[in-house]
Amino acid sequence: MYIHSDSERETQPIYTFIIMSEKTRYSDEELDEFRAIINEKLQIARQEYENYRAAVTNTDGNDTVDTSPTYKVLEEGASTLSKEEAGRLAQRQMKFIQNLQAALVRIENRTYGICRETGKLIPKERLRAVPHATLSIEAKSAKKR
Repeated sequence: MYIHSDSERETQPIYTFIIMSEKTRYSDEELDEFRAIINEKLQIARQEYENYRAAVTNTDGNDTVDTSPTYKVLEEGASTLSKEEAGRLAQRQMKFIQNLQAALVRIENRTYGICRETGKLIPKERLRAVPHATLSIEAKSAKKR
């Protein structure tokens, strides 16, 4: 493309520079892919949570009521430890579920995959492995220091 100068009628080339901007968010198609991954993990996480909750509330019916007195004390102790562990696992699973649900909200808001520290996109590979991630690897590493 050339500009014609009225005064001198010379032609001079115009150089156009295309500045490639860094991608600031994932496309709707990419967000749909992540939504599917999260929904699948959410379904599994909810089932595991119900399993842990059932272990804590002893809904499966296994108890020490029908056990002979000599083993009852040992079994009750083991049962208590098992219930405590199941309770901790249930709490951890509920936190995971809440993080996945928050990720779905970010998808709806189109802010999913953006590092909350750097503002850059979190790599797809990381999001596929940890779909509820809110920090890039570099931000997470810097935070640990």
